[in-house]
Amino acid sequence: MALAAKKDIKKVVLAYSGGLDTSAIIPWLKENYQGCEVVAFCADVGQGEEELVGIKEKAIASGASECYVVDLKEEYVKDYIYPIIKTGAVYEGQYLLGTSMARPVIAKAHIEIALKVGADAVCHGCTGKGNDQVRFEACFAALAPQLTVIAPWREWDMVSREDLLDYLAERNIPCSASLTKIYSRDANAWHISHEGGELEDPWCEPSKEVWTMTVDPMDAPNEAGKVMLSFDKGELVAVDGEPMSAYQSLMYLNEKAAAHGVGRIDIVENRLVGMKSRGCYETPGGTVLMAAYKGLESLILDKESLKYRESVGHEFSHVIYDGRWFTPLAKAQLASAASFAEKVTGDVVVKLYKGMAQVTQRRSPNSLYSEAFATFGADDVYDQKHAEGFIRLFSLSSRITALKQADSVVTAKK
Repeated sequence: MALAAKKDIKKVVLAYSGGLDTSAIIPWLKENYQGCEVVAFCADVGQGEEELVGIKEKAIASGASECYVVDLKEEYVKDYIYPIIKTGAVYEGQYLLGTSMARPVIAKAHIEIALKVGADAVCHGCTGKGNDQVRFEACFAALAPQLTVIAPWREWDMVSREDLLDYLAERNIPCSASLTKIYSRDANAWHISHEGGELEDPWCEPSKEVWTMTVDPMDAPNEAGKVMLSFDKGELVAVDGEPMSAYQSLMYLNEKAAAHGVGRIDIVENRLVGMKSRGCYETPGGTVLMAAYKGLESLILDKESLKYRESVGHEFSHVIYDGRWFTPLAKAQLASAASFAEKVTGDVVVKLYKGMAQVTQRRSPNSLYSEAFATFGADDVYDQKHAEGFIRLFSLSSRITALKQADSVVTAKK
């Protein structure tokens, strides 16, 4: 990323959310990068219409010259979420990567706006403690290394919400934020994350107020729900028999799964910057989608192929968590997963019940499952006597090791 003196920055594009931090960043940029024009950029990745209402007006009122709101919902789901599902990536065994998988599409659009308006720099509101600063800046470096990156949280001397509110009040800049905010949340079409408040103590159980997207599993219906997902070459093409776009499918699954309390996790994860953090995540539709995809894979991929795909998923979970989407490594891993996905065609039924998403039915024209071979009844396609020779060869190295050890003992006794 390019370095430039403050006086050289004439126009900067800020990733703007309308929240407290970015509302303060706009006037701060104009004061500290004198003569600098600030353009606000807001990415719509499905965080909810209520977060976007009046956002252009807020940005202008804070001092931005203009505000671009870019609809990325379909692109996000189709070009980022779907390819990641094919890898099977789950970070540290639980986290479905909802925050990190949205960063590349946001960063790409951010750069596109910056180049469109002829900006010298891009700016984000990430803190110096979090993962997102790395994710965004790694993407910026890959896409437009000539642009300067400004990260106010690493420059200014404000350290609290009180400081930011006082800063805005002194300048008569309106902001709806207050000191009563307890949790830090980040939402998109795939999930919502919750941090802060009582969650900072890992011994403290999350209160009901933490969860906002899903029904408490204890309060979920006593009757199970079912949903059928249809895939063609690894792409979700229909839900419950209805063809839908990528984004529409996810919204449908979110609604059905959330009603049954599906998709809640409470984890302590290892951040990229070296510290641990505790967070609660809600990913209702994503939990169903991942379970369905893996359920169909189990029917189609042979043992060694599935083993390798699982290794790709494990490695890719770190690649996407660390913000390395626009790298040769990510490209190679995505291509590997996509090659396996060519066979992933068929239907899967997932049962939803009190927080659980369980695959109960699956079928595929590419299935390797054979009832004739797998049956416990009589069959004429598998001679069980053949297993003896296979086992002797499979365990040959263990047999040789044991015989060697026995010979050593006999020799020692002599």
